[in-house]
Amino acid sequence: MKSKLKSDNSPVASVPSRRNSSNGIRREVLIGWLFVIPALAFYLFFVIFPLIMSIRYSFFNWNGITKMTFVGLKNYITVFKVPDLFGTIINAFELVVYFSVFPVGIGLLIASIIHRVASGKFGEAARTILFLPQIIPLVAAGIIWGWLLSSSGLVNEILKTLGLGVITRAWLGDFTWALPSVGFIGVWVLLGFCTLLLLTGINKIDPSLYESARIDGATWWNEFTSITIPLLKNEIGVCLTVTVTNALAAFDIVYVTTAGGPGNSTSVPGVQIYILAFTQQRIGLASALAVLLLIMVLIVVIPIQLLSKESAQ
Repeated sequence: MKSKLKSDNSPVASVPSRRNSSNGIRREVLIGWLFVIPALAFYLFFVIFPLIMSIRYSFFNWNGITKMTFVGLKNYITVFKVPDLFGTIINAFELVVYFSVFPVGIGLLIASIIHRVASGKFGEAARTILFLPQIIPLVAAGIIWGWLLSSSGLVNEILKTLGLGVITRAWLGDFTWALPSVGFIGVWVLLGFCTLLLLTGINKIDPSLYESARIDGATWWNEFTSITIPLLKNEIGVCLTVTVTNALAAFDIVYVTTAGGPGNSTSVPGVQIYILAFTQQRIGLASALAVLLLIMVLIVVIPIQLLSKESAQ
C-alpha cells in the first residue's frame, strides 16, 4: 500500500498532468487565434494595406491609369505652397474649435446640470433628446441643415419673426459665415455624444464627495470646478479624441452642405482629397494630403491620450 502511494506522488506520475495542462493552453491559444485571424486579416487588407499604398503613391505623379512617375517630396511641397491646399488644413483646425471645444465645454455644463437637478423621466427624456443627432446619418443631417440655413429656410424665417431680418443671409453661401455654420452643425451632432459620455462619468463619482462639499458650503460652481472636472479628465480625453478626429477628418457634413464652397472657404482636407483623387485624377497629390492629414491627427490626438492617462493615474 505504501509503495503504491509513493509511486502515485512521484515526479513521473505528474508528467501526464503537466502535458495535459500544456496541451490545454496550446489549444486555448489556437482557438484564440482562430477568432482573431479573420478580424486581423480584414484590418490588414482594408486599413494597413491602403495606408502603405497611400504613402507609396504620395511620392509619385499618377493619374490612376498611366505609368507612375517618381517625384519624391514634390507633392508634399505642393500642399504647403499652394494656398488653396494649405488653406484646407487651416480650415480643419478652425473646425476643431467648433467640433471639440464647444461640444465638450457645453456638454460638461449640461451633464453637470442634469446630474444635479434632473432625475426620473425628465432626466431620461433629456438624454434621449440629446442623443437623437447621433442616430441621424451625417448625410441626412447635412441635407436637413442645408434647408434650414438656406435663404428661405426656417432659421431666417425665425429671425425675421423676431425682428432680426437685417442679419438674415444664405448662411452656407456666405464667405464669412459658411465655415462657422458648418461648425454649428458639428456642435449639434457631437453635443449629445459628449454630454452622455460625461454624464456617465459623473454618475461614477462618489456622491459623498458632493455631499461633503455642500456641507462645507460649496456652491454648484465650486463643485463643478473642484470635483467634477478633475475627476472627469479621462472622459474628457475620450471626448476630445473623438471630436478632434471628426473635425480634422470631416467630409460628410462639409461635402453635403457646401462641397467646400463658396470658393474654398469651407474646403477641408477630406473634401479636397476626394476632389483631387476622383475629379482631377491627381492621385499622388491626394495621397500626400491624406498622409499629412493622418500625421496631423496623430500629432493632436496622441498628446491628448497621454495627458488623459496621466491624469487618470
